[in-house]
Amino acid sequence: MTATTDPQTGQQLRALAAAGAEELGWNAPAEQIIGWVARNVATADVAVACSMADAVLPALVAEQLPGVDVLFLETGYHFSETIAARDEVARRLDVNVVDVTPRLTVAEQDVEHGKDLFSRDPAACCRMRKMEPLGEALSGYRLWFTGVRRDEAPTRVDTPLITFDELHGLIKVNPVAAWTFDDLVDHSNRHDLPVNLLLQNGYPSIGCRPCTRPVAAGEDPRAGRWAGSGKVECGIHTTTATGA
Repeated sequence: MTATTDPQTGQQLRALAAAGAEELGWNAPAEQIIGWVARNVATADVAVACSMADAVLPALVAEQLPGVDVLFLETGYHFSETIAARDEVARRLDVNVVDVTPRLTVAEQDVEHGKDLFSRDPAACCRMRKMEPLGEALSGYRLWFTGVRRDEAPTRVDTPLITFDELHGLIKVNPVAAWTFDDLVDHSNRHDLPVNLLLQNGYPSIGCRPCTRPVAAGEDPRAGRWAGSGKVECGIHTTTATGA
C-alpha cells in the first residue's frame, strides 16, 4: 500500500502541511485547526476517519465543512453498539458516512486464510481489514482528519496537529490531539452528540469485537485492544514516514 498522489501534487500538499503546522503550532484549538483546513482545502477533497466510538470529530468538522465524507472501516467484526453509533452519526450529523469494506468478507477470509485469523495473526487481519481498504479509500482525497489523541498511549504522545502522511500521500490532521478523554466526553455531553454505549461500560478505546476487552481502573486506555498479543496499534497511525 503506497501513496497514489502524483509527485507535483504531493510536493504541494507537503508544503501546505508544513505551512499549517507552523501556523498552528502544537496546541491550537480544534476549531481553529479545522478552520485552517476549511480555508485551504475543498470539502470534496477532505475525509474524516471515524471509529464510531463517539461523534465528536465528525461533528466538529461538519460545523465548518458540512457534508464531509466520514470513512468508517466496516471490518465485519464490529460490536452492535458500534454499528448503532455509525447509524446515529449518519442520521443526526451533516456528514456523508462511507462504509469502507475489505476485499474479502469474513467468511471468504476464513476460507482463504483460515478461521479466526485475528487470533493467530492479528497484524495480517488488521492489514487486510483496515489498512489496505483505508489506503484505497484515501486515494481520492487530499486531506484526512483523525481522532488520534496524545493521551491515548505512549505511541501517540508526539502526535502533531498537522503533518504530511507519506504513506498515503496526503495531509493528515489530528485536531483533538491535545484533548484528554475527559475533554472528549465533556464535549460530547454538552452538545448531545451520538455516542457508542460501550464507552459507558469500560471500553475507552473500541475496536473489533474479538480483539477488544473492557479496561480496568488505572489501566492504559488502549490496554483492552489486542490484549495479551503484544500488539498495541493496528498500523494505521504508526506506519507513515512521519511516525504519526
